[in-house]
Amino acid sequence: MANAPTKPTSPVKKESASASGMFATFTIPICLVVAILIFMYILGDASHFEGGDVEKGHPVDLFGTVHRGGVIVPLIMSYLLIVIVFSIERFVVIGKASGTGNVDAFVRKVQSALNVGNVDAANAECDKQKGSVANVIKSGLKKYREMEGEHTLDVDQKTLAIQKDIEEATSLEMPMLEQNLTVIATLVSIGTLTGLLGTVVGMIKAFQTLAAAGAPDTTALSTAISEALVNTALGISTSALSIVMYNVFTSKIDKLTYAIDETGFSIVQTFAASHKDK
Repeated sequence: MANAPTKPTSPVKKESASASGMFATFTIPICLVVAILIFMYILGDASHFEGGDVEKGHPVDLFGTVHRGGVIVPLIMSYLLIVIVFSIERFVVIGKASGTGNVDAFVRKVQSALNVGNVDAANAECDKQKGSVANVIKSGLKKYREMEGEHTLDVDQKTLAIQKDIEEATSLEMPMLEQNLTVIATLVSIGTLTGLLGTVVGMIKAFQTLAAAGAPDTTALSTAISEALVNTALGISTSALSIVMYNVFTSKIDKLTYAIDETGFSIVQTFAASHKDK
């Protein structure tokens, strides 16, 4: 029994993976630096505090209150920036993978062409659509043509070769869509945890200040607690955004994967049906 040759890893895919890795490597520290600058020069501007006193003046707006959250605030802000930047990057990548037109309409057109045995029309639709989905389908159609001229294999072996080719093409295309999603998924957890850490640190400082003062000062304590809770609010907001974006992207990837599986099944079934008597 002859086996379909294994496809070598595409240099284009390797370069794309490398570029994606470089993007993550540079983006994370840049977001951290930007967050620190925002914390120091925007949130920490004297106009946000009574008397222009950043250290002791009472915050007069939200910016000043967030600044009083402490040194954990810029770290959580960097998480938020990372989620935003990586979300934009994933939208672009997944959008390109989907191609130039609607994926569902593309799948229907390919299936219609296959139903009447017009492989050339299906190939033409792939050329129009472009993107990862079209690339996988076009690879399967190319294997379809190769198997039509193959005389040493039976129909079952040919259909298996076509199915294997589609699976290999999918394994090359789909991982690119999932890259950097791990960063967003990680921020789902550490956003809230870092926020809680900032709150705990703030609460410790608040009670230390209260103990040092000797006499209870409920106003000062309330102010300190509210400032400490800023970290929790930022952490929860970051985690919430991360969850939403992660689910959006996984849903889009699942939709593309389903489209590939559906069309790939049509290709295999069409070949089997048209060659079962040969």
